[in-house]
Amino acid sequence: AAMSFFGFGQSVELELVLSDQESRRRVEHKTEEGKKEKYFLFYDGETVSGRVVLSLKYPNKRLEHQGIKVEFIGQIELYYDRGNHHEFVSLVKDLARPGEFTQPQTFDFEFTHVEKPYESYTGQNVKLRYFLRATVSRRLNDVVKEMDIVVHTLSTYPELNSSIKMEVGIEDCLHIEFEYNKSKYHLKDVIVGKIYFLLVRIKIKHMEIDIIKRETTGTGPNVYHENDTIAKYEIMDGAPVRGESIPIRLFLAGYELTPTMRDINKKFSVRYYLNLVLIDEEERRYFKQQEVVLWRKGDIVRKSMSHQAAIASQRFEGTSSHSEAKPPSQPAENNGRQ
Repeated sequence: AAMSFFGFGQSVELELVLSDQESRRRVEHKTEEGKKEKYFLFYDGETVSGRVVLSLKYPNKRLEHQGIKVEFIGQIELYYDRGNHHEFVSLVKDLARPGEFTQPQTFDFEFTHVEKPYESYTGQNVKLRYFLRATVSRRLNDVVKEMDIVVHTLSTYPELNSSIKMEVGIEDCLHIEFEYNKSKYHLKDVIVGKIYFLLVRIKIKHMEIDIIKRETTGTGPNVYHENDTIAKYEIMDGAPVRGESIPIRLFLAGYELTPTMRDINKKFSVRYYLNLVLIDEEERRYFKQQEVVLWRKGDIVRKSMSHQAAIASQRFEGTSSHSEAKPPSQPAENNGRQ
């Protein structure tokens, strides 16, 4: 009796299979360890459906269970508060009542038009993830299988997208004017700008633009800011002269960027800044920071996309060829819901 108690009972394996996984697009997403892995991609409002496949290790030997269920979960985990998962989406389907079986089983499930309000995100101090979890409840130990998916949040063309113009200077030493063509950029956009030197009385030897990502987690006294320099773009090497104008063309597509995220579920924010840096011959650094808004353009209507995603992305983009000229339904920085 002791022998069977210690491991000769029935054991079960679970597998989660999406119903459209042959045709569904997969995207790379960073894991917590910093590796990149591919996950199935979903959008807000899309149905998540599939099946839970149960296989038994010993044929014809019975498996007793206290019920089988599948869940769809969206949660935020702050790394300094590991045990606490803040769930903002939590859906459950019961697949089987308590009982027993001796043969492999398959259970279909469907979560219809699921709201997925935020984009998947893995950061320095926080992780926002969506996943399916199948559970066979048992007296001693539950059997659990999880499957992560990735959610992208699409946005419309921003209504107002004014350029950024600024003058910076150090009295009687340096006076420059710089301009960026827009204040809101989609993730595959190009930042076009120029820098105009009105007064140069210090010896500048180097000039660059950095894209800085600032992740903010926590609230009140426990706020953590994590700054990460995503890109360094050299504008100039050598001393500029008065009246000189230097053009900027910075392609965003090559960098690992996410949309700007503002106060996600009151837990975290991700913001982006362009940092203009000048270094003089004595290695002194002068810089000026300017926030820009990044957004994900809804341009991915593909045959492989499900019907709902196609509708969603048409809703975001406007389907006519003049979609850029049409007034959009919502400004991008609201990102629909944020």
